[in-house]
Amino acid sequence: MTQDQHESHAQHETGGAPTGSVRGDEDVDLTVLAARAGIAAQHVVPYGRQVAKIDLAALAPGAAAGEDPARYVVVTAMTPTAFGEGKTTVAIGLAQGLAARGERCALTLRQSAMGPTFGIKGGAGGSGLARVVPAERMNLHLTGDVHAVTAAHNLLSAVLDNHLHHGNALGIDERTITWPRVLDVNDRALRHVVVGLGSRSDGVTRQASFDITPASEVMVIMSLATSLADLRARLGRIVVARDVEGRWVSAEDLGAAGAMTAVLRDALEPNLLRTAEGTPVLVHTGPFGNIATGCSSVIADRVAARGLAGTETLPAGYVLTEAGFGADMGLERFFDIKCAVSGMRPRAAVLVVTVRALKAHSGRYRVVGGKDLPAQMLEENLEDVRAGAANMLKHLAIVRGFGMEPVVAVNVFPTDHPSEVAEVARIARGAGARVAPVRPVTEGGRGCVELADAVIEACEQEEPGGAGAGRLYAAEDDLRTKIAKVAAMYGAQGVDYSPSAARFLEDCERDGFGHLAVVVAKTPLSLSHDPALTGAPTGWRLPVREVRLAAGAGYVYAVCGSVSTMPGLPSHPAAERIDVDPSTGEIIGLR
Repeated sequence: MTQDQHESHAQHETGGAPTGSVRGDEDVDLTVLAARAGIAAQHVVPYGRQVAKIDLAALAPGAAAGEDPARYVVVTAMTPTAFGEGKTTVAIGLAQGLAARGERCALTLRQSAMGPTFGIKGGAGGSGLARVVPAERMNLHLTGDVHAVTAAHNLLSAVLDNHLHHGNALGIDERTITWPRVLDVNDRALRHVVVGLGSRSDGVTRQASFDITPASEVMVIMSLATSLADLRARLGRIVVARDVEGRWVSAEDLGAAGAMTAVLRDALEPNLLRTAEGTPVLVHTGPFGNIATGCSSVIADRVAARGLAGTETLPAGYVLTEAGFGADMGLERFFDIKCAVSGMRPRAAVLVVTVRALKAHSGRYRVVGGKDLPAQMLEENLEDVRAGAANMLKHLAIVRGFGMEPVVAVNVFPTDHPSEVAEVARIARGAGARVAPVRPVTEGGRGCVELADAVIEACEQEEPGGAGAGRLYAAEDDLRTKIAKVAAMYGAQGVDYSPSAARFLEDCERDGFGHLAVVVAKTPLSLSHDPALTGAPTGWRLPVREVRLAAGAGYVYAVCGSVSTMPGLPSHPAAERIDVDPSTGEIIGLR
């Protein structure tokens, strides 16, 4: 699973639609909604009746900004089960809880991808009374940003193959081409393809592949770009292959970066939606959590932070954002890549934990996505909770390693026993963390006010660090050192490289890419590279079998184990139950 599956589990537990589900298809005064996030009406560009884009002039040097910085909060989690632990749902509930306490607040989230929506996962906009609305817009197309990324990415693919067809003036070595095509549909049959079949006029025949659009480097670039000019420069730095002399060939070399920027111009503007209780949400970009940052955009965070900065008449508000997967993957990349670009530093980190995840990390159960939890996991068992607590404690240590005191949100499910929830809270408090149980699905913001109070307290006591605060490694570290520091944070005793991975790192250092950040692409289901290693495993080494370069995004990524960038559909995908009511035009079957 690549994102939050809390909603599908809530449906399983309640025997149907999540309790208190909200349609959200009524007309909205978008300027009033934007004003709650401190965004002036002139920056609101309506896209229909319930959604708007925010133009980039909101970040112009002359735009109004307060003196007291907004209070920046990141939501992360312990190592999840295959279902996810409700991180997005908790983030939405927390935003509503802060609003219930009278605080100005905005939430920034990744955009849903249609592949998972039509596959096994379902949508990624929360559940019940803690969801982004309108849900069908959130999960299907929204304002077309993902399609723009698909088009821009495939434009570069087309230009590359056209260059080969017309004589290959750059001398590209076809065997070194690494740029795939992308599609926002789970389609395993496209993982390995052959293009250019037919007559000579149909192009050069070669092996190729497809990834899902969130795995595109263009999506990551969109999420990290700080301006249209920065977007243009990053797109130009994308490398697609080497020439016959071993030199890198870029999108700029192929003359494609300008046209790609034109396709993405409007998509660079974040999208304004709302929660079920009317809290503003900026939804923008959706990079893959496995091989990329897994975070929403820098631009969305900056827009919200500027709007919610404190003034003489208004106190500073709260900007909430989410880092994909657990603190080992998402939070590390949030700090070492996203915050390094944005310059923003959070005052608090919320760590989402669940009883079922702690039980799973006891190592006594096998949890499989798309199947019911083992019946024994639903029985009251404090020993299982204690046995799996090592994973939560490791993530608390990771959060503290980035210079923050964590706030633990115990996401309570209907099948949890009160004694188990109390035991999780006891263990977390024993480790010195603030703790609050939350019930966002059934109670919305009201079920998250205790968490909101803990976050307010944490933000009042903590100050954001300086430019180097919260970094795991320095830019001047070599690539092997950076990877080693990330592996050590996971708990690995060391790193083992395949011969090809070691050579590729040497090439990157030699060719001037040693200053880039690193991403370790591994399973999200374990602190290690092996999903079967539960809890907080020790005595293992991280195997790097392949290294790839994402020069436009600004990192290299070390592939550990098997990571698929084009998911497949299950035997009965969610697409089978999605339809349109012909009498009302309402989309039905989304979850």
